[in-house]
Amino acid sequence: MTDWFFQGDIAARPTDGMALVLSLLLAFLGGHIVAWVYMKTHTGLSYSRSFVNALIVMPILVAMVMTVLSNNLITAFGMMAVFAIVRFRNVLRDTLDTTYVLAVLVMGMACGTQKYATAVFGGLLFVIVMVYLWYTSFGVRHRYDVIVNLHWARALADLKEVMGVLHRHSQKTICASQRSSDASQGTDLSYRLLLRDPARVDELLTDIRTLQGVSRVTSLQAQDESEL
Repeated sequence: MTDWFFQGDIAARPTDGMALVLSLLLAFLGGHIVAWVYMKTHTGLSYSRSFVNALIVMPILVAMVMTVLSNNLITAFGMMAVFAIVRFRNVLRDTLDTTYVLAVLVMGMACGTQKYATAVFGGLLFVIVMVYLWYTSFGVRHRYDVIVNLHWARALADLKEVMGVLHRHSQKTICASQRSSDASQGTDLSYRLLLRDPARVDELLTDIRTLQGVSRVTSLQAQDESEL
């Protein structure tokens, strides 16, 4: 009953349904691994969750593109023309927006070239992947809960008292900034903390303020390092 469905993929050779599914799943797996590596190794200031998601989706769409082309030179030139229109006539600010545009273009070309199985399987996997990325919030990184700024009037060798308080309240402590224009005027310090209990921020600040030589203590709640 399904022979007409797969035989609708008219090309140099009939579409192998199992090979199609395998190629799309392998593309998803490869993109997922690359995206995971990017998340773990990224150290820049501009981290984009949408870009991470796009790294997963793009290989699937490219696999669909290659299946649709199937050594057909005419289809290849047609796809280049469509992509050129999208590239030069529209400016998309979000990486994931470009991914959605590419997805509908590929599915449209798959349907237009009578590659029904490719359009259905590829489109279905695309939808499932996008729902998965949205539901799991994949790509969001949480490195710290709060930023604590303070002025230290004593010698830097005595900072172990401050560090003791910070380590008691946090799992991870990073000195983000240390500024001192004159040793006699003290040092301005900024710490990023991954707290053991985020609800006890006030207790942390109180303990820091009780230390001798500490003044101008302020805190800033940190947000996830992603562009939502």
